[in-house]
Amino acid sequence: MKNEKQSTWSKIADSATFKSMLIGVLILLMLIPVNMIRQLIAEREHTSESVASEISSKWGDRQTLTGPIIVVPYKYNMMDNNTLKEVRDYAYFLPEELDIEAGMDPEIRYRSIYKVVVYQANIKVKGFFDHPNFEKLNRAVTSIDWANAFVCIGISDMRGVRSEIAFNWNNDKKEVASGISGTRIVESGVTVKIPLSAENSNNKTYAFDFNMTLNGSSGLFFIPVGKTTKAVVLSSWKSPSFDGAFLPDQREITSSGFNSQWNVFNYNRNFPQMWTGDSYHIDSSEFGTNLLLPVDHYQKTTRSVKYAIMFIALTFLVFFLVELISHKRIHPLQYLLVSIGLVLFYSLLLALSEQMNFNLAYALSAVGIISLITAYSHSIFKQTKQTVVMGVFLIMLYLFLYVVLQLEDMALLIGSIGLFIALAVVMYISRKVDWYHTQDDDLSQSLPEITPDKE
Repeated sequence: MKNEKQSTWSKIADSATFKSMLIGVLILLMLIPVNMIRQLIAEREHTSESVASEISSKWGDRQTLTGPIIVVPYKYNMMDNNTLKEVRDYAYFLPEELDIEAGMDPEIRYRSIYKVVVYQANIKVKGFFDHPNFEKLNRAVTSIDWANAFVCIGISDMRGVRSEIAFNWNNDKKEVASGISGTRIVESGVTVKIPLSAENSNNKTYAFDFNMTLNGSSGLFFIPVGKTTKAVVLSSWKSPSFDGAFLPDQREITSSGFNSQWNVFNYNRNFPQMWTGDSYHIDSSEFGTNLLLPVDHYQKTTRSVKYAIMFIALTFLVFFLVELISHKRIHPLQYLLVSIGLVLFYSLLLALSEQMNFNLAYALSAVGIISLITAYSHSIFKQTKQTVVMGVFLIMLYLFLYVVLQLEDMALLIGSIGLFIALAVVMYISRKVDWYHTQDDDLSQSLPEITPDKE
């Protein structure tokens, strides 16, 4: 009776159905280490971002330059609980022309194995204003404080200012004061007092120009406050990303850097040339350039991990088919060791890509894992032909993943075609398998026999 039970269990354990179910369970279990690898990548990426943020906080964050904008205090009457009150507010007037020229000198700063791109920008700004015209505001104004009018220039991170801001107003040098008070149009920046007069203001214009040196990181952006805004950005950085509400009208990217130019008109944006109060948020119209690092290895490693379960499933499937065809019994523990090797590839890729070029890290990781699993499969199959088949399969698998990672926009199409081909090959190889009979006699009649190598 005991022998009969052992014989029954042996038949169940050796059956293709039981083995395929066991392999399926192992594949599901491997979701645990795959998820741990994903968490490790996210943790390392977060650490990298923290280091970049720390460096940027000391050098200068992403910079946005706003203005200049004329701000004029005024008063008007309003009813509050049946009481007439005089309220103080601000009117904003934008320049008729705004010309910006910025030269960005980039630099890579390192902290341990992490790096961040920073820059120093030499910025020249010029243009002119028409005299503020309150009549066009259609506002019931009781008084205008022309004597306390000022120009505000928004600078998103004041820590990045590295030179005196020489501001000229009608060829007259003005004192520039730090900070912006009384108005919420920009959060930080500088102000320049420009006392105005309502007398003889018809057709009067005010020319301005200023220069500044500004430290920043990642990107440099501008707000198109001019009725006509022209911005030119030049840099020796070879990997720019033009972003924001407007793309450059002209751009040239070469091995020596890039040259870009924007032309933005007042009707391209969603705010007028003059207004009062806090009616408009002008930040949504910013445009500019991000300086991208050439390789984002964390993003590529994350994308590669998405194919981990597919790699494990396909490798298990090849081992299983070889097991059926060659009548070699492969222990579940051997399947488990192979899957651990496949998961280890992503850990190696992450660690090496932090130290070297991603492509080189991928090649070293793939060669190491392919060599390891191929050598281990030879100890299982004991036949050179089957070992070569496994090695070629792994090489094709990792080449396929590399191609998918390089073709980012075509990844879905190439991946789908690759899986279709893999499924077709599996269907072709297994077309004669009698899944209900796994005894050697039955398999020998339905599958091609693989003869062992001659000694």
